[in-house]
Amino acid sequence: MPELSALLPMLAALLVIGAIAGVIGGLLGVGGGIVLVPAFFYAFGHLGFGGSQLMQVCVATSMATIVITSLRSVSAHHKKGAVDWQVLRTWGPGLALSAALGTFVASRVPSVALQAVFGVLAGLAGLWMAFGRDSWRLGQAMPAEPARSALASGVGFFSAMMGIGGGTFGVPLMTLYNMPIHRAVATASGFGVVIAVPAVLGFLFLQVADAPPWTVGAVNLPAFLVVIGTTLLTTPLGVRLAHAMNPKPLKRAFAIFLTLVALNMLRKVLGW
Repeated sequence: MPELSALLPMLAALLVIGAIAGVIGGLLGVGGGIVLVPAFFYAFGHLGFGGSQLMQVCVATSMATIVITSLRSVSAHHKKGAVDWQVLRTWGPGLALSAALGTFVASRVPSVALQAVFGVLAGLAGLWMAFGRDSWRLGQAMPAEPARSALASGVGFFSAMMGIGGGTFGVPLMTLYNMPIHRAVATASGFGVVIAVPAVLGFLFLQVADAPPWTVGAVNLPAFLVVIGTTLLTTPLGVRLAHAMNPKPLKRAFAIFLTLVALNMLRKVLGW
């Protein structure tokens, strides 16, 4: 049984992480994983947990939370008739298979490799949030085969490697193919479920040395439960704030923050 002195700081850090992730998600519509993975990484690291597979624990635990949050999100969007189920049906197999492959790769590469993947792709996401334009287009309709399978495979694979849902890549991709932003957000919430379920199933069979207390496979149960509970409470606050103020300056500020987090992750990879 882990000592209380080890658990209390971890639980305190997780409460803060979950609360912040919920507010940011509700305020900016940003998927939880892009916030949770680096937060878990720095929190567990400073508390002395994780060992050589720390990043695997962060990615797997983030994916476990995405299963729950995405189910809630896609259900809410479906009630408003905003989900494009045709896109989900046609993209789903590619997303799921590539997510399983991404999990297989993530479970076997060094933690530093996952840090590098996260740092590079999170940096690109931050730049997109800062400088992307709603008017940019790659086409006037969602692509057919073989481009569809290629894009779905890329979204699923790299999302599983990073521990994020499909929204970070899926929303900009769908808007680039002329899908309205609200429909893209709603549909991408379904991507999260399709990607996260096979990823979590794979990570549950990964044995991690020196993991934080109560970690099953690579999924840390206290982090999963605390984050789910706190985001349920704080996400509505973020939504209310979004309606009370102009979120665009805050989105730019978060883009800068995300880019700095990504650069710091890459700094650690390079040993600076």
